[in-house]
Amino acid sequence: MVNQSSPVGFLLLGFSEYPQLEKTLFVVVLTSYLLTLMGNTLIILLSMLDPRLHNPMYFFLCNLSFLDLCFTTSCVPQMLVNLWGPVKTISFLGCSVQLFIFLSLGTTECILLTVMAFDRYVAVCQPLHYVSIIHPCLCRQLAAVAWVMGLVQSIVQTPPTLHLPFCPHRKIDDFLCEVPSLIRLSCGDTTFNEIQLAVSSVIFVVVPLSLILVSYSAIARAVLRINSAVAWKKAFGTCSSHLMVVTLFYSSVIAVYLQPKNPYAQDRGKFFGLFYAVGTPTLNPLIYALRNKEVKRAFWRFLGKDEESRES
Repeated sequence: MVNQSSPVGFLLLGFSEYPQLEKTLFVVVLTSYLLTLMGNTLIILLSMLDPRLHNPMYFFLCNLSFLDLCFTTSCVPQMLVNLWGPVKTISFLGCSVQLFIFLSLGTTECILLTVMAFDRYVAVCQPLHYVSIIHPCLCRQLAAVAWVMGLVQSIVQTPPTLHLPFCPHRKIDDFLCEVPSLIRLSCGDTTFNEIQLAVSSVIFVVVPLSLILVSYSAIARAVLRINSAVAWKKAFGTCSSHLMVVTLFYSSVIAVYLQPKNPYAQDRGKFFGLFYAVGTPTLNPLIYALRNKEVKRAFWRFLGKDEESRES
């Protein structure tokens, strides 16, 4: 079936029913986007330029920062245009590209955060074998797997979503083109798409999150066997930043992709979708910069400050 919506595109409603919120949201989203650009670019620069950050943890963090830059750039400019003025349209091609990129990068982040949890597990539970297990070649392979799986997932799920018979009003009750929103816009049978969404959510959300929880359960057991406050503090410092990022990211993703079908859940999912697209990429570099001593030290070295200036 040829999709009749393609020549005219879609309307992204966002919070158009609350016009008084839109200008405020514009300022918030723009500020968050600028912070995302600055924070993640700084993380990438520090990871590349500072030799002391040339290790697996910061290699994966550099990948996460680059991913977040692409993630927000795929949707925020269009979101800002829609929030600023009365025109809230997006072309079919623009929606298709946004859906493909957003779905690919979101899936990649799910896998990448799981890889980072494995890295933290080995660092805490197998510290003597860390260098031999998490070697540079394995790091590159794991990062490549995350990016390729995201690309494959998007190739598989994007075409069936875009070939749905969309309702003539073309109104997407969301800020961006996402699979759940486009399925709700369809006036035809969406059984296959809903099954596909459920299966992909289990494979790329539930399974990775379960593996992360298993990793942190093993880390917790290992830490509890240690009768040293210094070791506990070191383990907490090693894992806390990643655990906070995982909590923020997955709580938002679950609210968007694993929500029940009712109007309240849909409105709540819209807020979480906004946070998932804008908030988490802004907070990720702040969390790592503020809670990680090595990143802070690398930042001061980048500015040319010595130890004494740093401490003052």
